[in-house]
Amino acid sequence: MILKGGEIARYLARPDPSRPALLIYGQDAMRVSLKRAEAVAALAGPDAEQDMRVARMAGGDLRKDPAQLLDAIKEVGFFPGQRVVLVEDTPDSAAPAIKTAIEEWQSGDAAMVVTAGSLAKSSALRKLFEPHKSAVTAPIYDDPPGEDDVAKWLADAGLREVPRDAMQDMLVLARALDPGDLRQTIEKIGLYKHNDPEPLTPSEIALLAPASIEADLDDLIHAVAEGKSDQFGALMRRIEAQGTNPVTLCITALRHFRALHAAAADPGGPAAGLMRQRPPVFGPRRDRMARQAQSWGMRPLEDAVHHLLETDLTLRSSSRAPQMPLIERALIRLAMMPRGRR
Repeated sequence: MILKGGEIARYLARPDPSRPALLIYGQDAMRVSLKRAEAVAALAGPDAEQDMRVARMAGGDLRKDPAQLLDAIKEVGFFPGQRVVLVEDTPDSAAPAIKTAIEEWQSGDAAMVVTAGSLAKSSALRKLFEPHKSAVTAPIYDDPPGEDDVAKWLADAGLREVPRDAMQDMLVLARALDPGDLRQTIEKIGLYKHNDPEPLTPSEIALLAPASIEADLDDLIHAVAEGKSDQFGALMRRIEAQGTNPVTLCITALRHFRALHAAAADPGGPAAGLMRQRPPVFGPRRDRMARQAQSWGMRPLEDAVHHLLETDLTLRSSSRAPQMPLIERALIRLAMMPRGRR
């Protein structure tokens, strides 16, 4: 049996212990690992590792010792409960041993969870599992986690009150991060919201999402983009005291103004344009940058990007001009630049 689309998430959340084997395969090892962990936990329960009800073996070892898999599924554990035999990184050469174990499997034996990397249509493992009436195949593609996956991970982290606007931001985050980083972020949000009965908000997601730029640099570039020249001096001195490289500062400013330019050019509006960027911009920061893009307009933003590109070239050239005063002058010029032309 082959699972497709949403069937995969639903089945892995509640695997059928009456089926002898489950094959999980895919190109992204992290995605396969997460799905494997989910399936094993659903089959054997959260205490399976402590109760020694999960046996692990390398799929590559089955070619030399095929009998070990059959022995493992027939073993009787010390503790009651469903047992699982996990066969990891399984090559096609292990298919005969797995075929024998499936044929000999009986009710009460350990369920097999087999993982593998990318498998071609001609793969012996796929030819074994896909037409089988009892075994299950779950191909894991590199698509971002869907809403069902994200909702389950949030619930596992104790977050069950997730309004629609917060879920939309979580789905954008899911498209920007790999699944492992997304799970870590969700766990961090769960710890942050521990014993907090209030629903999750987009502002909290933005606060805890992985940051793309340092906070002080962020404050400085926002001050420049918003024309807050009165705040510029103190922020610039703080950046200098930290020993920030002038080229790094220029690149950060250039990245910010390019993002504003792309947002201003988006047919769906600046907010939609910021959500489509990689990485996407969330919550209050997205709203703030959308206001900046609207305030500047297309032509001034083009001028700002051009000015920063020239500054970057000068910083990287053989010019003997002092670098920090050079980027400081460029940023002051941007902060004082007239805006609003379309």
